[in-house]
Amino acid sequence: MPPAAPPPDEASLFARAMLDVVPLPATSRERIDRPPPTAAPATPISEEAEALAALSDLVTGATHFDVTDTREYVEGAVVGLDPRLVRRLRRGDFAWQAHLDLHGQTAVEARGAVERFVLQAFRDARRCVLIVHGRGHNSKDHTPVLKEGLKTWLARGVLGKVVLAFASARPSDGGAGALYVLLRRDRRAAPMRITEGAKR
Repeated sequence: MPPAAPPPDEASLFARAMLDVVPLPATSRERIDRPPPTAAPATPISEEAEALAALSDLVTGATHFDVTDTREYVEGAVVGLDPRLVRRLRRGDFAWQAHLDLHGQTAVEARGAVERFVLQAFRDARRCVLIVHGRGHNSKDHTPVLKEGLKTWLARGVLGKVVLAFASARPSDGGAGALYVLLRRDRRAAPMRITEGAKR
């Protein structure tokens, strides 16, 4: 049996592959676009400027929220809010002054209702309200659609400017099926008058 021929080397293989290749005319090279110029480097932002921007956002209400949640519990608060306020809200220390029940509403209906309710409560100088969203037992896959929506609705847009924090309610107020919502003070509202116990 004759010995097997040695395999061709890489140079021979490349030359064979290039046999039918025709070089482009020199003028064709002009059609190739040059690479776009690199963008100018971004101007670095100082830590002091970032801190001032965050403070400005906090004052104007255009803030970011820290949101934490589990299957049962949800909590959100404006970044930089005193954690003692959040703990008090979680414990139910703030008596809620108005409530909204979203049972039976679609997400679209609920979002509009929540926006109207929260803005009216803010105008009425309410500090804490209760929103009952249910546990989602009647939803597809038993997913609490309204609860998921509320995390976004309360933390962004127009409501994000009047809401300070929200937290799942205590069992007596609906537990995982309801949220306490803590509102900012409306600076334009008239000061509260206390008449009970005042001398006549």
